[in-house]
Amino acid sequence: MSLKDKNIVIGICGSIAAYKIASLVRLLVKEKASVQVLMTPDAKEFITPLTLATLSKRPVLSDYIDRYTGTWNNHVELGLNADLLLVAPATANTLSKMAHGSCDNLLLATYLSARCPVMFAPAMDLDMWHHPSTQENVKRLLGFGNILIAPESGELASGLVGEGRLAEPEEILQQIQQFFYRPLPLKGKKALVSAGPTHEAIDPVRFIGNHSSGKMGYAIASALQSLGASVTLVSGPTQLPTPPNVNRHDVTSAQEMLAACTTYSDASDIIVMSAAVADYTPLKVASQKIKKKDGNLEIALKKTTDILTTLGKKKTASQTLVGFALETENELQNAQDKLKRKNLDYIVLNSMRDEGAGFAGDTNKVTVIDRKGQVQQFELKSKQQVADDIVAIIAAHQGL
Repeated sequence: MSLKDKNIVIGICGSIAAYKIASLVRLLVKEKASVQVLMTPDAKEFITPLTLATLSKRPVLSDYIDRYTGTWNNHVELGLNADLLLVAPATANTLSKMAHGSCDNLLLATYLSARCPVMFAPAMDLDMWHHPSTQENVKRLLGFGNILIAPESGELASGLVGEGRLAEPEEILQQIQQFFYRPLPLKGKKALVSAGPTHEAIDPVRFIGNHSSGKMGYAIASALQSLGASVTLVSGPTQLPTPPNVNRHDVTSAQEMLAACTTYSDASDIIVMSAAVADYTPLKVASQKIKKKDGNLEIALKKTTDILTTLGKKKTASQTLVGFALETENELQNAQDKLKRKNLDYIVLNSMRDEGAGFAGDTNKVTVIDRKGQVQQFELKSKQQVADDIVAIIAAHQGL
C-alpha cells in the first residue's frame, strides 16, 4: 500500500527508542511518503539530526528559528500541511504536555496547530507506562481523537521486562498504511448527532438539567467521521473537546436543540439522537434572580417538544434514525415501545442497573434493538468501543 503524496510529520522525543525511527523513516520514504522530522532538544542526545535528514532527504527541524539564517520554522504551516502527525517515541513527559496543552518546543507547537490526524507511539519504562498519571494522559489524548500505537512487551532499557517498548518500525508502518487505506463505508453520507444535556432556565442564574456528560454522543460523532461521514454535532452544555473534523453546533435549551436538529435533519442520511433532552421546562422564566423566601417555592413546568418524535414523523425511507433509551425498569419492553412510537430504525438501550453504564463514566453497556425486533446485547466496553459497535450497525444498514 503505497503512501505516495502523503505528507507525514514525525515528532521524535528524548528516548533511547529514538534510534528505531531511522528505520521507520527509511520505510516511509521507500513507500514514497514525504517525511518531515521534528525533534525535541533531548531527542538529539539519542540520534543525530544528520542521520534523519539524510534518510528523509529533508532538513530536520528542532527550533522555532534557525539562528544562523534567521529562518522561522513555521509550526502552523507544518501542522496544516501534514496528512498525519506521528509522535514517536512519545515519552511520558511529552504525553503529559500534549494532554494538557503545554507548549515549550517546536514539536508541541506543531501538535497544537495540527488539524490532521495524530498518532502517538509511547516508549518508556514499565512502571512509568503503568503509572496512573501516564494512563490518564493517554486516556485524555484518546478523548481528543488521537490514535494510540500501543507499546509492546519485552526487555526494556532498565533491564525490566514488560510493556513499554516502542512498537517496531514495521508495525508502525503497517498501522499508518491501515489508517490511510481503511474502508470508508460512510463516505459521502451526512450524519447528525445530538449529545449532552440541555439546561432549562428558571431565572438568569439557575436551570433544570441532568447529569449527561455528552461522552457517548461525542464518541459516536467521532466514530461516524472515522468511517467517512460528514458529521454535524449538536451539543448541549459540555466541556468536551470537539472531535476532529466534526462540525459542532452548540445549544443550551431543549427548544434550541429542537431548532438545530430540525434544521440539519432534512439533509442528513444518518441521525443519532443521543442527547439527554429535558422532558419539561419552566412555564415562565424569571427575568431577575429569584430571591429566597420563607416557605416552599413552586415552579410550573410545561412539556418540551419531543425531538425524536418530530424527526420520526418526517423521516424518509433513505434515512437511518437512531434513538437512545435510559431505563430503570421493564427496560426491553419500554425501549421497544419507544422505538415503535417514534418511528426509529434502531434504539440503544442503557439500563441504570448495569454497573459501569450510564452518565459521566468512560464505559457503557448497551443493547441495540432494530425495528424488526432483533436484539443485540454488548458487553461493558469503553464508550468509544460502544460507539464503534453502534456505528458498525448503522453502516451496515446504510449499505442495504
